[in-house]
Amino acid sequence: MARANAIYYATQDPFADFTTAPEISQVFGEILGLWASHAWQQLGSPAPVALVEAGPGRGTLMADALRAVRRAAPDFAAALRVHLIETSPRLKASQAALAPDAAWHDDLTTLPAGPMILLANEFLDALPIRQFVRRGPGWTERFVAAGQWLEQPVEPDLAPNLVPQGRAPAEGDIVELNEAARGFLAALGQRASRHAAIALLVDYGPERSAAGDSLQALARKRPTDPLRQAGSADLTAHVDFADLAQVACGCGASVQGPVPQGAFLTALGLFQRAERLARGQPADPEAQIAAARRLADPAAMGHLFKAMAIAPPNCPPLPGFPPS
Repeated sequence: MARANAIYYATQDPFADFTTAPEISQVFGEILGLWASHAWQQLGSPAPVALVEAGPGRGTLMADALRAVRRAAPDFAAALRVHLIETSPRLKASQAALAPDAAWHDDLTTLPAGPMILLANEFLDALPIRQFVRRGPGWTERFVAAGQWLEQPVEPDLAPNLVPQGRAPAEGDIVELNEAARGFLAALGQRASRHAAIALLVDYGPERSAAGDSLQALARKRPTDPLRQAGSADLTAHVDFADLAQVACGCGASVQGPVPQGAFLTALGLFQRAERLARGQPADPEAQIAAARRLADPAAMGHLFKAMAIAPPNCPPLPGFPPS
């Protein structure tokens, strides 16, 4: 999965295969930008502060966020320095056109020390997973060989980590582990617990850990076999929010959420902003409202997609997150 996605993002146009929330409505990026300005205030309004986006795609989210911040939060706009975590040369070129003053990084390790606010939309789902299958009293791990699935027994010391919380896996159940996402959340958790740092993660997956095969591939906006078009299709898997929250808490950070994306965006004024934009577009006022509904409707993106924040210990509730 890691090799296939590295080739895919280096050689393909991902936006021919899928559409993310920032591409659906400019309101999404605007809301996240203003959310970041409130988070900055809760950190004590440090200056300078790194505004980081992980997996910034074309750069649309950051461009929309910066436009809203410059208009509504000029103090935050003056304090922030834009940093983008991206490895694809093709996507870096697109991002440079929309965020010319940004600094690019391959991962979290080269970000500057100091206060940080990080945004990540549909970033974790593209990180590579491992899949394990319950077979009798033990487990096997799934591999790919010559375009076919292959199972091999796993090390005994790994088995205790493969039981989803609250359920006993049955014969044939598949359990997924995302070690790359765990490492990313551990780094975020350590930074939030030791420094002034807050992260907002928006992605899709269940609220509670559960067994199941969630690996999927998209090509030209249609599902396809992950093994048939490896390297030319987008491979993703559901995010295990409960597992990642536990990782961040184990590093000393606090976690808020996850909450459904629809509830999160609605609480932050999604529809009010969409209605204002609609009034300024008399030729097609319903387009903005339809886009907002797509982001918030539980039958569309509003329920499967979740928002979760990583924050310093004892951080007050952040916008869009109810008191825990």
